[in-house]
Amino acid sequence: MTGKIYLVGSGPGGTGLLTRRAREVINRADVILFDQLPGEEILSTLPGKAEKIDCGKFGGKHTLEQDEIESLMIDRAKKGKIVVRLKGGDPFLFGRGGEELESVRVAGIPVEMVPGISSALAVPASVGIPLTHRKYASQVTIITGHEDPTKGESALDWQLLAKGRGTIVILMGVGNLPAITGILVRNGRDPQTPVAIIERGLRPDRRVTVAPLGMIAEVAQDKRVRAPAVIIIGDVVRLYDQRAPDLIPGEQRDHGNVGTDSEI
Repeated sequence: MTGKIYLVGSGPGGTGLLTRRAREVINRADVILFDQLPGEEILSTLPGKAEKIDCGKFGGKHTLEQDEIESLMIDRAKKGKIVVRLKGGDPFLFGRGGEELESVRVAGIPVEMVPGISSALAVPASVGIPLTHRKYASQVTIITGHEDPTKGESALDWQLLAKGRGTIVILMGVGNLPAITGILVRNGRDPQTPVAIIERGLRPDRRVTVAPLGMIAEVAQDKRVRAPAVIIIGDVVRLYDQRAPDLIPGEQRDHGNVGTDSEI
């Protein structure tokens, strides 16, 4: 008797933005294959009856390889299990959900997608940075800062990104931040363009670091900025108010050497 697989997005961190449908299928699961990005608040609520398999990936070090994850999902479903593949954010935005969906379909296993609120949208909003604004940006480009190394060449048009006036949101970009900022400046992006890096999503230990594009890599290194983090590049960062009350208890804010928002 074949079970079913659910590809579930857990949102940007914490139970507050976990969807009702995600909670339902997690509670019913016989097997949960989870990444580290959902965070301890969500992982601590996984049902005790479920088999829990850690599939976390930390800075290039993988607990399980992608093909192993897909094989485990399919194997458990073929044994009649309800399988949840639990990911941070949304599975279809740089979460390899598309690859897993393909594998499951080829295996003939029933599958349901449970979308999640992407960190690319929710994390900037949570600190008061709108990705679009009538005065500052009428378009948004979301890119990965960690492309598939087997591709040989980048699929990103850095010249177009540098010369555009919209907001750039980068996921998984902390490790390559010096290269990313360097290529944007070399291709014409103003080095004074404001940048915000928001570490750890909506978790209690979130931290925000703000600096101009030409300085952000150095500031991030000094502050020991670490993944997971969302990087926002563009004039909308001027709307971030470092004096606003903390939105999450225990939040820390670091601002490099940029002074007040009006000076960014």
